[in-house]
Amino acid sequence: MPDVYATIEQAEESVQELLADVLELRAADLQQRAMLEDYLHHLPLSAGARVLEIGCGTGAITRTLAALPAVSEVVGLDPGSLFIEQARHRAQGIDGVSFLVGDGRDLPFQEDSFDAVVCHTTLCHIPGPEHVLAEGLRVTRPGGSLAVFDGDYATTTVAIADHDPLQACADAAIAALVHDPLLVRRLPALIREAGWQVDHTLSHGYLETESTQYMLTLVNRGADALAATGAVTSATAEALKEEARQRAEAGTFFGHIAYASVIARKPPS
Repeated sequence: MPDVYATIEQAEESVQELLADVLELRAADLQQRAMLEDYLHHLPLSAGARVLEIGCGTGAITRTLAALPAVSEVVGLDPGSLFIEQARHRAQGIDGVSFLVGDGRDLPFQEDSFDAVVCHTTLCHIPGPEHVLAEGLRVTRPGGSLAVFDGDYATTTVAIADHDPLQACADAAIAALVHDPLLVRRLPALIREAGWQVDHTLSHGYLETESTQYMLTLVNRGADALAATGAVTSATAEALKEEARQRAEAGTFFGHIAYASVIARKPPS
């Protein structure tokens, strides 16, 4: 099943609107925000920095970047026109923020246009992520920075025992939502091959037990995907969703995804 984010403009509007809500839900999650703050702490930004976020979605991370003291301007780029429309609406009244529809593999900017480039849970969705990294290098000034944060989505689990049926939901969701679940394991090498110098790597973890809003969306989407492909009946899909809800209410739900971040810089001229 193809990654819906990789072909977002072809998705039904209702699907795009659902994904937009999920992006904002995830961005508001306290653990997700802590991971974001953790790696941004290591991103060197000089005063007046101009930052590009590739794959900005609805602009949640763009808005966070705009609030950093050293940042004067942030541009968010995404191939999804509905996402960009929502991003512009949500960023109304925030100075120094703009959005445009575009492909990270073919950036519409001149060389050395930005002080930093950020890819937050973006590269795993893009066929040919090496082209994004090369384009990011081109539009970053010498000495400028790159921050990449992505999930090691092959680690995604909701299983609490061997042969847990809910794990099939998690696996189906990742298959439908992520182009390359193993990409993060090759990130440092890909970044270096694109011409960046890797300065810092961090491991992060996301865990849900009692508060299960985000991981439940994965279970629900995975159950729907299983039903859509005929792997299970619609009744079974609903039963899987109900099992996840009951575990959450009983305090026995478990969901975990490993993440990693890489901070790099463009070599001086």
